[in-house]
Amino acid sequence: MSQFSIRPARYPAPVLGALLLISACGADPAPAAGRRGPADSVAIPVEYAVARLDTAGRSVSATGTVEPLRSVAINSQLSGSVLAVNVEEGDRVRVGTVLARIDVRELAAQLASAQASLEVARRTAERSKQMRDQEIITVVEFERDEAAHIAARAVHDQLQTRVAQATARSPITGTVLERRVDQGDIVANQTRMFTIGDISQLVVRVPISELDVTALGENDAVNVRLDALPGRTITGRVRRIFPAADSTTRLVPVEIALTGAEAREVRPGFLARVELRLQPRYGVLVVPATALLEQSGGTAVFTVENGRAVRRSVRRGEFYGDRVEVLSGLAAGDTVVTTGAATLRDGAALRFVSAPELATPDAPRPQPVRRDTVAAEVPQGNRP
Repeated sequence: MSQFSIRPARYPAPVLGALLLISACGADPAPAAGRRGPADSVAIPVEYAVARLDTAGRSVSATGTVEPLRSVAINSQLSGSVLAVNVEEGDRVRVGTVLARIDVRELAAQLASAQASLEVARRTAERSKQMRDQEIITVVEFERDEAAHIAARAVHDQLQTRVAQATARSPITGTVLERRVDQGDIVANQTRMFTIGDISQLVVRVPISELDVTALGENDAVNVRLDALPGRTITGRVRRIFPAADSTTRLVPVEIALTGAEAREVRPGFLARVELRLQPRYGVLVVPATALLEQSGGTAVFTVENGRAVRRSVRRGEFYGDRVEVLSGLAAGDTVVTTGAATLRDGAALRFVSAPELATPDAPRPQPVRRDTVAAEVPQGNRP
């Protein structure tokens, strides 16, 4: 059997001294990890907004169709063949402009015959008057000839009116919105032929609940959005509120007049989405509702000061959609955390990932924390 001898390891004197010192002190050579205070923690990503003074109030929304303030439907006054059509959709017309003509040659012949009969009756009535003055004929004979003259005039005037109705004329100055006939069409009495509208003033009529309409007044400002003009808002005014509600739905029609330069791009028939503010309040301090923290100790928000979170107790007011009124605890221009506040603590470093939703030109914008600044806040022993 082989014999093995164990020899002690030989170390250089400096290394041996260091090992003996570690063994004697019981020190852990690995640096302590994860020992960081709140003020030195890694920056937390958040979204923020700026508190501002704004107009607030309860609002209702309704949809309606853009219409001309005034429009007229033009129907045929008699039946017959359309002889000519002089206008198309989009044409501008004035009062009295001839739109179309219906063939009335048969009526024209009847009118000529009635004209001749009227002339005969007129002369007969004149002779009868002279003979009555000379007492050649009786009163009865004179009255008979006078009545025949009046009847002949009535027939003539009736035919003359019917012939005139064969020409369709515009009763207003406006634009041809609709043309339903063409040359050669056969139309019956009261057939719709044209629609003329005055598009210099456009309106939207929307139904509003009886519970809300009492808070509206004439000339109230209204925001109107149209699907045909996405991302844009047209200014409107309440032109009139109808005096009666529908007995079944309890809705009251409200007429909104479109104003401003952008209203020129609007066309009749566009779908309009109207937002009406009821009893608006001005100069209300508002923040996004997501900034509020409802806790047992009360309502609070986290503000941003020098790139760090500072918890503030606030007193809130009314909610206005996705915004909330702040009665105390904040001032206009304060920056509040809107997303990520639930995980914050006082003094936490912040990193901003979005621009403020309610920022104003004069409001201060918090500066994002730079990566080199965050790295400088980590203790030297915790750096890789």
